[in-house]
Amino acid sequence: MTLAIFDLDGTLLSGDSDYAWGQFLVEKQLVDTQAYKEANDRFFQQYQAGTLDIHEYLAFSLAPLTQFTPSELTQLHQRFMAEKVVPMMQEKANALIQDHKKQGHFLLMITATNQFVTGPIATALGMDHIIAPIPEVINGQYTGNIVGVPSFQEGKVTRLNNWLKETGYSMAGSYFYSDSRNDLPLLELVDHPVAVDADDVLSKIAKERGWPHLSLRS
Repeated sequence: MTLAIFDLDGTLLSGDSDYAWGQFLVEKQLVDTQAYKEANDRFFQQYQAGTLDIHEYLAFSLAPLTQFTPSELTQLHQRFMAEKVVPMMQEKANALIQDHKKQGHFLLMITATNQFVTGPIATALGMDHIIAPIPEVINGQYTGNIVGVPSFQEGKVTRLNNWLKETGYSMAGSYFYSDSRNDLPLLELVDHPVAVDADDVLSKIAKERGWPHLSLRS
């Protein structure tokens, strides 16, 4: 079965769910608003520049999860989906997903945003599976740590290769859609790399290499 692989933030969504989750926490005053906002902005700028330390960022982004019960987090995420994520969903992205689905492709999301944030989004978008940084849970409580390799930059390739070994899927004929220079390692691995509303670096590389560059923005 052909793999249709999708990045999430800035690709299928018109914004960044990780950054939006931070904004949501600030707006609801569930964190130290000024300090958290400044850090969230700084990390987002580092991500866009390709200089993000993913372990430092995950320690920051997962820390608030330790302050709530699972039921509280479920309720918060439902509000977050309605207020922040749904407005970022795109008709053209849904049409692209449905096109691959009609072709019988396996829909795989690979994202650097942690699975607490992105798991429900992947389900809402109709993905068959998601690979994302996995927050550690002990006795039903988030610890603020992650399990295994975070799926960021080369880590996306590592996590994908591990998943391929576990499932027996092949990269033959595979597609990958992304907006970010951070995803070059995986874009270079697939048979059909596609730039989507790409940043300046990826846009330039896509043009040089003859990769398709499409827009999903309305």
